[in-house]
Amino acid sequence: MADDQQPYQSLYRRYRPQRFADVKGQEHITKALLNVVREGTEASGYLFSGPRGTGKTTTARLLAKAVNCTKLDDGEPCGTCDSCTAIVQGTSFDVIELDAASNRGIDAMRDLVSRSALGSGGRRKVYIIDEVHQLTADASGALLKTLEEPPAHVVFVLATTDPQKVLPTIKSRVQHFEFHLFPPDELAALVRSVHDDAGLSLTDDDIERVVARGRGSARDALSALDQAAALGGTEHEVPVADEVAEALCDRDPGRALVAVAEGCAGGRDPRRLTEEILEHLRNAFLSTMARSLVQLPPTAATRVEDQARRLGTAALVRAMEVLGTALAEMRDALDPRITLEVALVRVTAPNADVSPAALLERLERIERRLADGQAVGATPSPAGVAPSPASATPAAATPPVAPPVRPAAERPAPADSSPPAGRAALGAHRRGAPQSSGQAPPTAAGPTAAPPTRSAPRASAPAAAPRPAGARAPAPMPSRDELTKAWGDAVLGSLKPRAKALYSSGRFLSVDGEGAVFALPNAAHRQNCEPLRSSVEAALAAHFGADVPMRLVVDGSADPGSTGSPEPAPTPPDDDESYHPADLEDAPPALTSVEERLKQAFPGAREVER
Repeated sequence: MADDQQPYQSLYRRYRPQRFADVKGQEHITKALLNVVREGTEASGYLFSGPRGTGKTTTARLLAKAVNCTKLDDGEPCGTCDSCTAIVQGTSFDVIELDAASNRGIDAMRDLVSRSALGSGGRRKVYIIDEVHQLTADASGALLKTLEEPPAHVVFVLATTDPQKVLPTIKSRVQHFEFHLFPPDELAALVRSVHDDAGLSLTDDDIERVVARGRGSARDALSALDQAAALGGTEHEVPVADEVAEALCDRDPGRALVAVAEGCAGGRDPRRLTEEILEHLRNAFLSTMARSLVQLPPTAATRVEDQARRLGTAALVRAMEVLGTALAEMRDALDPRITLEVALVRVTAPNADVSPAALLERLERIERRLADGQAVGATPSPAGVAPSPASATPAAATPPVAPPVRPAAERPAPADSSPPAGRAALGAHRRGAPQSSGQAPPTAAGPTAAPPTRSAPRASAPAAAPRPAGARAPAPMPSRDELTKAWGDAVLGSLKPRAKALYSSGRFLSVDGEGAVFALPNAAHRQNCEPLRSSVEAALAAHFGADVPMRLVVDGSADPGSTGSPEPAPTPPDDDESYHPADLEDAPPALTSVEERLKQAFPGAREVER
C-alpha cells in the first residue's frame, strides 16, 4: 500500500451524516434539536433511545458540533471551523465519549463526574455515554446527582437501546427522544443513494436483499451493502422463513424440515432461524391486521399477505405461540435444532396435536373452506402421501344421518320388554306396584295372556301419499323403552306442577298401533289424570317430534287396552294414596331436651337428681 493511499473506510462511516438535514427518518428529533441550538436553549441532559443503527450516536455528535460551532448556519454546524474539524477527527477536548458497557463501575463514573467540573476551550462540554442502561446501580446513583445539578457548561447525552432499564429518576432529569426504525421505502432510497454515489454495480435484486437484511437499521443495511459490493452481489441464501410459511399453508411437515436442514447446513444457527421464521410470521399477521405496519418491500409484503390469507388468523397465532415457546426452550435444550423441528411438526400437522389451539385452528380452517365453497374434507396432503378416501369425499355427499328408529313391527313384544331394575328409578312405575310389563298380574282365576299387538306390518300398509317438497317425513312411534327413558329423563320434569304430580305415579305398559298404554294406580287416579292427557301428549310430541297418543288404564287390570274401571289391585299399606285424611293421628311432640332424647334412646332409664 502506498504511503499516500488512504485506508478503506466502511460505507456506514463514510456516509455518516454531518448535518442535521442529512439524518434520514428521524425528523421529529432533528427539528427539535435545530430549534434549541438556533435559540441557544440547550438542555443539560438528553436521552436518545432506539434500536441499533438508527443514528443515536451520530445525532449526539451532531449536537456536540452544533453547540460548539463558531459559524452556525441557522442551527446547522458549518463543518469547517476548528471545533467542527476537531470533533470529526476525534481530537476535540469538548466531546468526551464513554462506553458504559466497558466503563460501568462506580470508579469510572466518579472520574467522569470529577472531570465534568473542569472547563474547556469550547462553549459547551458534551459527554456522550453510550449504552447507559448497563451502568451499575452505584454508578447510576453517582451520575444522578450530577444530572440534577450539572455545571452550566456541561451537556450530557445518554444513548441506549434498552430504555426501560434506565432508572426513572435519571429519565425525569433529561429530555427523552426515541429513534425509530427506517420504513422500507426510506431505507431503500438511502441504500440506492449510497450505492450510486459509491459507484457500485449491484442489481436491483441485490439491493432489495440488502434492504431486507437491514430490517429497518441504516447501519445494518450499509454493512450488508458493503459486503455485497465486496462479493460482487448478494449471497444466495435458502429462504427458510418463506419455505416454512409455504409448508404451513400446505400442511407439509417434510417441506419445513427440509428448509431447516438446508439452513443449518449453510451455517445458520437454529435460534437465528427461529427468529427469522417468527419475524416472517409476524409480518404475515400484521398484513391482515394493519398493512401499514409491515416493514417489507412491496413485493415481499404482497407475498406474506397472500400466505396470511391462506393460513388464517388462528393458524398464524398458534404458529407464533408455538415457535415463541420453542425459542424460549432452546436456551436449556441440548440440541436446539430438535426443539425447532418438533415445533414445526406441531404447527404444520394440526391433526397430530390435541391442544385447544390446534383444535381451534382446525375448526377455523373448516369454516374458511365452507365459506369459500370448498369441500371440507379436501385437506391438502403432505408431499408423497395420498389423501384418504374419507378426506376426498365432498361434504355435500355425506350429509349427517340420524340413527334409525326401528318400526313398531320389528320391536320386541311388550311382554319381553320389561325394564331392568336400574331403569325403574327413572319414574316408570309407582312404588310398590307390580314390576311386570305388557301383561296383567295373575288373578285368582289364573294368569291372563298378553294382549295381541294391534299394529299391522309395514309391508301391508297402503302406500303413503307423496309429501310436498321440503316436508319432513313423520317420525315412527317410539318404543316402550324409549318412552320410559324419555319420561324419566326429560318429559316428566317439563310438565306443569299439577300434571307432574298426578302422572308421576304412573308408568308405560306397552306401545301398539293406536298409541302408548299408560297405567295409573286406580280408577280415581285415572279419572283425575284424563283432563290433563292432552298436555302430556303435547310434551311427548315435542320431545320425539311425532304424535304419541296415550291411553290411560288402571294398573293391574285384566286388559291393558281396557278403559273401564275394574277393581283396583291391592296396594301395599305404605302407598301414599292408601289412607284417608280422617285416619291420620297427630305425631307425638318432638323431643327437644337432651334428657328426653337420652330416655328415648335408653328405655327404662331414670333421671337421678343430685
